[in-house]
Amino acid sequence: AVVSTQSTGCERLGLVSIAPLWQRDQDPLLAEMIESGFTIRIIKVASIGLGRDHLGCTADQLIGHFRGINKKFGFNVCGEGGEYESLVVDCPLFSHRLDLGGVRQVCHSADDMAPVWFETFESFKLEEKPGVEEMGLGERAAAAGS
Repeated sequence: AVVSTQSTGCERLGLVSIAPLWQRDQDPLLAEMIESGFTIRIIKVASIGLGRDHLGCTADQLIGHFRGINKKFGFNVCGEGGEYESLVVDCPLFSHRLDLGGVRQVCHSADDMAPVWFETFESFKLEEKPGVEEMGLGERAAAAGS
């Protein structure tokens, strides 16, 4: 979460919420994740300016479009208002990529202004990334930061 609050529930359970992305400026945050090698797949759309053709695209493919509809409609580029949902299928911290199979697109609401579409997956598998298995998490994190 970048904007929404989670700390109230944590406090009630006696937990401490650690949210390093909390209140970050969202356009540079998304750009930073993309530049750091995150592969962020769009798996649900529910906003004006987004539709079925955006499902399965990655954030790096859509960041320019996100910025355009942000200027036009106040769209949240990180999807924090429910404009879209995403799934990180790869990033430098992962030792394996997530390979999705049997992708199906489902229309939840055919609204003319803001249709709601989402993807379902029949299967997934973890695909090894060459040379990463020998690296520990700290080494992968350091490599991601460089």
